[in-house]
Amino acid sequence: MKLACQDGLAVGTTLGEKLDSLAEAGYEGIEFGGRELWTRVDEINAATANHSVKPSTICAGFGGCPLDADKKERDRASSDIHRLLETAGDLGMVGLIAVPIFGSPRLPDLSPLATAVQLEKDLLYKLCDDWGKTAEKAGTFLLLEPLNRYETHLIRTLQDGVDICEKVGNPHIKIMADFFHMSIEERNTPDAIRKAGSHIAHVHLADSTRQLPGYGDTDFRAGLQALREIGYTGFMALECGNPDEDKQAGLKKAAAYIREKIG
Repeated sequence: MKLACQDGLAVGTTLGEKLDSLAEAGYEGIEFGGRELWTRVDEINAATANHSVKPSTICAGFGGCPLDADKKERDRASSDIHRLLETAGDLGMVGLIAVPIFGSPRLPDLSPLATAVQLEKDLLYKLCDDWGKTAEKAGTFLLLEPLNRYETHLIRTLQDGVDICEKVGNPHIKIMADFFHMSIEERNTPDAIRKAGSHIAHVHLADSTRQLPGYGDTDFRAGLQALREIGYTGFMALECGNPDEDKQAGLKKAAAYIREKIG
């Protein structure tokens, strides 16, 4: 398993400085926000070509909402997602992390024909099938992210994401496992990881406090052991706050903490 860190958490002003500070702190990957990231492909490829820290993933950054009631918003989101999947391929990344919807449903409840959630799922299956084809061409993955109940109503557990992957049936649609969200939604995080198995293609690290690993009570050892059991060897990226006054020291401690828990 390889450690990564989000661009916004890395210490430095320029991309080069951030890459160097991450390498010094013990990280092997960097995760970027997706907003117009396609404009930075040449810059990122040039900076990382001969560097030990490689681009790992794109975290969201698309406009609109794929499951909005307004077709313009849906089309805007889908268009951006296609472009970001291509960008992920251009950067040699694992893929694009996507949350289909935040908050409550935006589609109407058409019961008894279909509830809003049924409509959302039927639409999402079709969208994922389409995105999966782009991901396949790009040699990358669309990574569905389950969130906690306070942020979304739709995909909240790893099994929710797995169900969509299996319904769509495209191997380029995967899920991401986030330790913070799992600490709220999963009854047993290691069991959920084992059950999701090879559907997991990326991991986010944050403690129960949504701070750096080590600043809460998450049982990382058990969760990381479950990842080892399913043969996971990919990136695990920090997506959390850094409460340490010395930000670089905080990142170093977090890397050492996770590696110790991996064993």
